[in-house]
Amino acid sequence: MALQDLTPKRERAVLAGLNAASMDAAERSTDASMEELAALVDTAGADTVAMVLQTRQAPAPRSFLGAGKIREIKELVAAQECDLVVVDNELSPSQARAMEEELGVRVVDRSGLILDIFAQRAATKEGRLQVELAQYQYLLPRLTGMWTHLKRQAGTSAPIGTRGPGETQLETDRRHIRRIIQNLEADLEQVRRVRSTQRRRREKNAMPMVALVGYTNAGKSTVLNRLTRSDIPANDRLFDTLDTTTRRLWLADLGREVLLSDTVGFIRKLPTHLIEAFKATLEELRYADLLLHVIDVSAPDWEEQADVTDALIRELGAEQTPVLRVYNKCDALPPLTELPRSRDGVCISARTGEGVDELLSRITKELLT
Repeated sequence: MALQDLTPKRERAVLAGLNAASMDAAERSTDASMEELAALVDTAGADTVAMVLQTRQAPAPRSFLGAGKIREIKELVAAQECDLVVVDNELSPSQARAMEEELGVRVVDRSGLILDIFAQRAATKEGRLQVELAQYQYLLPRLTGMWTHLKRQAGTSAPIGTRGPGETQLETDRRHIRRIIQNLEADLEQVRRVRSTQRRRREKNAMPMVALVGYTNAGKSTVLNRLTRSDIPANDRLFDTLDTTTRRLWLADLGREVLLSDTVGFIRKLPTHLIEAFKATLEELRYADLLLHVIDVSAPDWEEQADVTDALIRELGAEQTPVLRVYNKCDALPPLTELPRSRDGVCISARTGEGVDELLSRITKELLT
């Protein structure tokens, strides 16, 4: 008898995006953002079988995408036996419900997908708290429509005791989720207090803090490993690091140790709830003595990725912290490619070690100024 294959079956997904003139430029779907969405889908554990990108003046009020594109996606879903549709843009709760009704499969927007990946990856208690808070904040406005059985409570056919102004399941759940959110926020506030105490102790010991920031998969963990001779897992996949990792780094020219911290990677259209939830961790950026902005210069759109990170640094209130740009993966560039040059940057390969001595020298120089 043949052995049964116990490997979990990967879901099959159609990807859809909208590039509408009426949308903010950062919210529009492009070929680059769709390719990134496919990488996110793979990270979440599903296979992309088709991509559909629509260009129109404005989103359709009800179903976000136009009726023709919805029909095209429905045909793809049926032909390819897909389990879900993943939309590159953020959908309103009503738009998501309308698309599910039209397509007959689950519809997940980019924010929901990223939250799912974070839920899979969070390893520490703090990381799990932050992801759980973001998920409940995302879920709260989407409760309507999740309780179709409530419709049966209205009218003469309602069971005895359920007529009149009685509380619906929806209202009960909303109140319950709000209580959960309050409890999670209180727990995260406790995390902030512990971090504040640790920060004061560090300041008392006068130990400088250097934080690694950058776009997801830029190579921050590999840089940390190279500088501190650590062996933190560093894989070629999005959001491999969610929980902050801190190691000691000896700087010979400075004659002392500094703390080097790895942080969660940034990405286009990062859900607002996630930024808010991770502020307990990311507020460390405001108190760092130096930020190392790691940039993957082998990525075709590395300048746009760097801009996304710069914008999020500003959003987190860390724009006053000195920044040193670390142009990573220079060894992956084609021969004769001109390397990025800037007064506030250094080119390295964390994989091979090329340029690392210059990076250590620049870190020392920055901390001495």
